[in-house]
This record gives sequence, structure tokens and C-alpha cells, in this order.
Amino acid sequence: MRTVRKHLFLVALTPLFVLGMAGSANASTSGTIKVPAKYASGLTVGVDTTYPPDEFVKSGKIVGFDIDLAAALSKVMGVKWEIKTASFDTIIPGLIDGRFDVGNSSFTDNKAREKQVTFVDYFKAGEGFYESATSTHVFNGLESLCGHSVSVESGTVEQTDAQTQSKHCKVNVESFENQNEANLAVSDGHADLGFADSQVAAYIVHTSGGQFKLTGTPFSVTPYGFIVPKASGLAQPLLAAVKAIMANGEYKKILDSWGVEQGAISTPTINGATS
Repeated sequence: MRTVRKHLFLVALTPLFVLGMAGSANASTSGTIKVPAKYASGLTVGVDTTYPPDEFVKSGKIVGFDIDLAAALSKVMGVKWEIKTASFDTIIPGLIDGRFDVGNSSFTDNKAREKQVTFVDYFKAGEGFYESATSTHVFNGLESLCGHSVSVESGTVEQTDAQTQSKHCKVNVESFENQNEANLAVSDGHADLGFADSQVAAYIVHTSGGQFKLTGTPFSVTPYGFIVPKASGLAQPLLAAVKAIMANGEYKKILDSWGVEQGAISTPTINGATS
């Protein structure tokens, strides 16, 4: 899953659009979710926009299930979410130094990251492999990478896992600035397979026009979370908002519309990492 990501459609720190309409300054449209007063004018949200189907640019517009979730959360919180694009590896530092209030970019929740920021977990995903549709190899689990070349996006959990495996056997880990370049390495034969989050691998295959296929089964399933600065006071309101869109049906509707309903969770949590 994603740790630090960098992507193709990058316009660093440039506002792209604003989600939602602020109702009362400190309450949601239902009046039940309170946010700290300093965020009454809105939340600045860091998003890396080249990670379909989670968040990406299509026909000049930022789309994806994470973007739809953000719009739904903005509505129930009654606070505008101002989307700003940034490379994945700058979002956590941006939260720490105050450039962003929220990170919404498919962040895998783990104990190391929880030392830096607070997570509100809303989704689950694993890691998965994809390869050329004409490949005869079957890859299943990290040990199957031995003796092969694997394409990954720089800064991701998949890059870390592949590099760790390369310490135990020969694995050629090819790292790229964004997922699009990683896909190209597989399609042009420079890599034997691609390695990405499970829902991303499925989407890559689904939109490849028969060029790629999935291989093996997802593994290392872990939570995704929205991230906020520690001591910001945003974690509890955001958790309440996630629960609200689950209760009103928007959460399920959004995931279903993107075909990623297998990643749905029933109980959102704060800092739910187990490792």
C-alpha cells in the first residue's frame, strides 16, 4: 500500500477545487459534528492525484472514490474541503508544518506513521500483483518475486516490501516516480510484473483493454486512513463524519460506484494499525 507516493498529474500546492459548502461555522448541516474553531473557514486537503481509482485526474477533473468520500464528509461536517495537489511524500511533512489540515491520499495506516500523524481509518486494502496478459508466470506472495523484475511506485509499501524481499533472494526492484510509469515498465517488458495496492492493481487491469491481468491473491491487508496533525482536534470530528456517511448510505453508494466495495469496513477507528 502507499507510504510515500509521487504522481503524474502534479501541480504542487495549487488549489484545484473546493468540496462542500460551509453551513454554520463550527457545525455540520445536522448540527451534531463540531470542528475546532480554527478550521471554521475550511480544511486544506493534500491529495496526490495519480492513483486511480482512489484519486486521479480525468478529463481535467479530480475524481476517484476518495474524492467522492471527501465531498460526502465535507457535507456532513459543514466545512469546506479545499483540495490541493501535492506529491505523496510531501503530504505528511505538510501536515506537520501546517501546509495541510488533512491528508486524503490512500495512506496505509501503520505504527511508524502513527508516531507522526493521527489516522482515521475508513477502508481496507491489500497488496496485489499484475502482469502482461500474455505472461505464463504465476506470482503469489513476496517469495514469488525471487528471480524476477518488479515494477513499483517510489515511496509505496510495495517498494519497501519488494526491497526487503530482495535481501533474501535476487529481485530487481524498478522504482518509478508515478504509477503510470510503473505500468509502462510492465507493458514494455522492462519488468515481469507490477506491484500495487490490491484495488489499484484491479483497476489497472480493468482499464488496460486486455493488456494486463491479475496474478495471485491479495495479501497483507491493512487499513487506509485519512490523516490529520496530532493535537489538531480533527480526529474525532472526522471519525464522527465517517460514521455519519456510513449511516446515511453514502459510504456504500460511493464504494459500489467505483467497484471497490470489497474494501469497505463496518467500524471506522482512530489509529487502527496493528503493525
